[in-house]
Amino acid sequence: MANPETKWGASYRLIASEKWKSKSAAMGRDVTQALIEYARLTVGMKVLDLASGTGEPAISLASRVGPEGDVTALDLSGDLLAIAEQRAQQRRLTNFRTCKADAHDLSFPDDAFNLVTCRFGVMFFADCEKALKEVRRVLKPEGRACFLAWGPFEQSYWASTMGIVHKHVGGSLLEPGSANMFRFADPGSLSKLLQSAGFVSIEEEMKQLSWTWPGDAEEVWEYAQAVSTPFRPLLERIPNDKRKQIDAEVLAAVRQFEDRGRIKFGVTVVLASGRKV
Repeated sequence: MANPETKWGASYRLIASEKWKSKSAAMGRDVTQALIEYARLTVGMKVLDLASGTGEPAISLASRVGPEGDVTALDLSGDLLAIAEQRAQQRRLTNFRTCKADAHDLSFPDDAFNLVTCRFGVMFFADCEKALKEVRRVLKPEGRACFLAWGPFEQSYWASTMGIVHKHVGGSLLEPGSANMFRFADPGSLSKLLQSAGFVSIEEEMKQLSWTWPGDAEEVWEYAQAVSTPFRPLLERIPNDKRKQIDAEVLAAVRQFEDRGRIKFGVTVVLASGRKV
């Protein structure tokens, strides 16, 4: 099995993450804000953000908990966390730290955090129940864990990019045996795992949010191909003689969402949370 850091910190993804970090953050801003509002953040909280990648929502969380609080951004990739550290330093955040670690084996004592968050990461946990039990362990009593996951594949961003590739290439949308990034699109599926892991006061909702790229269709397609790691096997199956046709169809589909120099997708996400007794 490939080293997880090799997979998630692959050079093409790192280059793209650095190149597009500002526009990617802008596209995900409403999603980040939705998770922060859902988490009911208060000043002074100690927060752990899982699968932080290049720093969101951890950076936004750190800017809100004040100097009395602190935020730890955790990820498997030290290279992605280095980008997060740079972004936090640019914002002069002194209450932000990073931790290269696996969510299945958290190197923190019991009862260490008031809040644990995770944006677009919980779907990829190899043993989700084990990871959620670790999350519950490091939460203080009455602490909350708040997750944001992808809704169904059938939504504008994916349908106009990877959906078109899949139509032409066929076969598996995602690699057999790999994590299904849409595994929590079925209502109640994430709540069920939270309950199994021992959480109480469980909440779950599906929400429609904006997902706007501040640029053109060509940028969107370049970005999507570079950072959408789960779709790498699908993209690698594109025959050379179909590449131009697929690129043209994707760009035409993406341009349907163009509005005054921006690409205005909508996005469907799942928000779920649980509390530690």
